[in-house]
Amino acid sequence: MNVLVTGGAGYIGSHAVKQLVEAGHNVFVIDNLCMGHRAAVHQDATFYELDIRETEALTEILKKNNIEVVMHFAALAVVGDSVTDPISYYDNNTLGSLSLLKAINAADIKKLVFSSTCATYGEPEEVPIVETCPQSPINPYGTSKLVFEFILKDYAHANPDFAYAALRYFNVAGSAEDGTIGEDHSPESHLIPVILNTVLGKREKIIIFGTDYPTPDGTCIRDYIHVQDLISAHITVMNALQPGDNRFYNLGIGNGLSVKEIIDATKAVTGVDFKVEIGDRREGDPPALYANPTKIKSELDWSAKYTDVKPIIETAWNWFKNNPNGYNDK
Repeated sequence: MNVLVTGGAGYIGSHAVKQLVEAGHNVFVIDNLCMGHRAAVHQDATFYELDIRETEALTEILKKNNIEVVMHFAALAVVGDSVTDPISYYDNNTLGSLSLLKAINAADIKKLVFSSTCATYGEPEEVPIVETCPQSPINPYGTSKLVFEFILKDYAHANPDFAYAALRYFNVAGSAEDGTIGEDHSPESHLIPVILNTVLGKREKIIIFGTDYPTPDGTCIRDYIHVQDLISAHITVMNALQPGDNRFYNLGIGNGLSVKEIIDATKAVTGVDFKVEIGDRREGDPPALYANPTKIKSELDWSAKYTDVKPIIETAWNWFKNNPNGYNDK
């Protein structure tokens, strides 16, 4: 199958490209490299340095390569940044996605798998979160993704043979099991990489943002899914899509872990102690977010293989200790 991956040089997108290539698909990658790394893109994929807001150029690429399905990862994804710079998030995540949909429409492509987020739920009244939970984002990042979910619903209603899935995932972690690609953001905001950079001595300390949340140990609780599991779910969903489908799935392991628990697990995996300080809460952080992943299990017989956080951290640590400077391409 001819598959286009937007954001395919980013952390999650590059793992998608790798697994799609290894599954035998013809993979084409769009990335503007504002956050991604060219070195992360599998050598057997065709790469285009392009912003998804360049609708005409994107349409040409879709038509030229006879693209059959699009996996859409390209997005800004730092909650705190979205609060301080909402315009960039709506411009990139919402208008960029709309530009992509215009190109998909012009190229008459009938399948899209969209990288959505649990941030669309905001502060849910109950956890674990099911797909029918009310969506009420508390930060512009979540809203920028939810707006595109609405756009997709309306587009699909007007185009009955169009099939799409919106995959709402939780905290993605880990690196490729074979150690070839990993996670390298600048600046880094994800908890496990931040901790591992502290282990490597690249950061002085870890700051826990708030210890007064209504959780057992006072720190935020999140659901950590291994990046390879996440992508296997994307491919499973892609293969299952039939004309007229609109699917919504939570992707997680169904178990929440606190910030303190992640810190302790990382110390155990690396064997390194490090300085931890308590800071103020960050605006836009819900106390607890973790998935009820039973819908995708019951409908597509998919579930995560990594269900314990320590092996997830081990794959990340394997890549970080062998690539202390990341991709070193910036």
